[in-house]
Amino acid sequence: MILSQNNLKSITVPGLIVPGENLFSLPEKVLQFGTGVLLRGLPDYFIDKANRQGIFNGRVVVVKSTDTGSATEFDQQDSLYTLSIKGIENGERIDESVICSAISRVLTAGKDWEAIMEFARNPGLQVVISNTTEVGIQLVEDDINNTPPVSFPGKLLAVLHERYKALGGTPESGLVIVPTELIVDNGKKLKAIVLQLAENNNLDGEFITWLNSANHFCNSLVDRIVPGKPDAKTLDLLESAGGYKDDLRIVSEVYSLWAIEGDEHIKSALTFAQADKGVVIAPDIEIFRELKLRLLNGTHTLTCAVAFLSGFPTVKVAMDDKAFSEFIYELMVNDIAPAIPYNVSTELKHDFAGKVLDRFRNPHIEHMWISISAQYSSKIKMRVVPVLLQHYRLGSTVPQYIAFGFAAFLRFMKVEKNAKGEYIGSNNGVEYKVTDDNAPIFYEAWKLANLEEVVESILANENLWDGPNLTILPDFKEAVLKNLTAIMEHGVLKLTSKKELES
Repeated sequence: MILSQNNLKSITVPGLIVPGENLFSLPEKVLQFGTGVLLRGLPDYFIDKANRQGIFNGRVVVVKSTDTGSATEFDQQDSLYTLSIKGIENGERIDESVICSAISRVLTAGKDWEAIMEFARNPGLQVVISNTTEVGIQLVEDDINNTPPVSFPGKLLAVLHERYKALGGTPESGLVIVPTELIVDNGKKLKAIVLQLAENNNLDGEFITWLNSANHFCNSLVDRIVPGKPDAKTLDLLESAGGYKDDLRIVSEVYSLWAIEGDEHIKSALTFAQADKGVVIAPDIEIFRELKLRLLNGTHTLTCAVAFLSGFPTVKVAMDDKAFSEFIYELMVNDIAPAIPYNVSTELKHDFAGKVLDRFRNPHIEHMWISISAQYSSKIKMRVVPVLLQHYRLGSTVPQYIAFGFAAFLRFMKVEKNAKGEYIGSNNGVEYKVTDDNAPIFYEAWKLANLEEVVESILANENLWDGPNLTILPDFKEAVLKNLTAIMEHGVLKLTSKKELES
């Protein structure tokens, strides 16, 4: 039995949340560009949850922009899909599943452009959501009279222009547009591109005025791990237990955040935010970006080499080790949180740190450390160096856990060049490939005569760190050298204890 609206009455899985018949008659209010798992596991989930609570009361029309694949799976299942939410929250295991009914239909841009234009003319349309990857928000030459236009901004402009013509350019006909692509100021950048395309297409001034004043482009930040479809073994188990086949089934972690920059007007349009505390609408969302960048991403980066050189393949396996788990906690609380270069309360920092630890312990997410190490030096520059500099603005003591993480990073980046031109590291006789555009710098540095010269060469490289010379930070070079020497002699894991690092 395949998942579909007609078959819902035959699905009787204990604990499974199944949509009621009333949800299928809700009006279409959202136009969504993208069919990916992040959209289905986060925004669409929030909208579905709000609909079930009788709050937003609107469904989503999805545009599949690419020509690859088809919408057949969505058509066969009436756009229904199962989301299994698995993980840790406040130390407790969470395992729940819901059949999401937020999506009403999926249209393919290349085949169904007229249907998309018809929906653009619908007065009930209120919101546009997108996730077309970072590449999607770029300015390219585009003609909005093409069916369809080539780019996502071109398609969006065509929708807005069609709406303007059909509804007379009233203020009420404007839309709230929320891109979720993972770039800073995604809303502002999308708006700038759409305005430029409007000029390039010689659209009239009154339309551009309406575009500017009646439509609201919101910056947003999304954060939820949605790996996608379960592996074959897990899928078989789920389908056997549930008694139905679902080709669109996805799994996500428990944690969820959709931070949207907006005022009371935006809140009045995006009422689905009332259904889940994971949706935050605020005038400034930079605080959430900083918390994610420093406490989640920065912690990942600073512990990556420590975990990998300790022989842990995944984040979950590393978190099962008591010494490593204590190290990662002390790193976050003692070194990173106090030095976040943004005004964040201690309570919020510690609350977010606890959520990060829950996420790292999730047994259902297989996050490989070697994957996290990709472009390692750039991640150190963006995620760690600002915290390190802020630490020294606040005081002159060495951040011991950051220094140790930095030393482990240098050891990880001890590479040789093979016949293929690849940069290869080695740990306990096991080779690994280093994927980093700056690997040649580390390759040359490790040719130097002794460890002190290696550390000096890397820390003093202002081009590598985009400005600062890290050797001028009081006692930081000495702390990194001390830790690197110990790592070279004794390995990593036995050195991670609070007693060892603070001795």
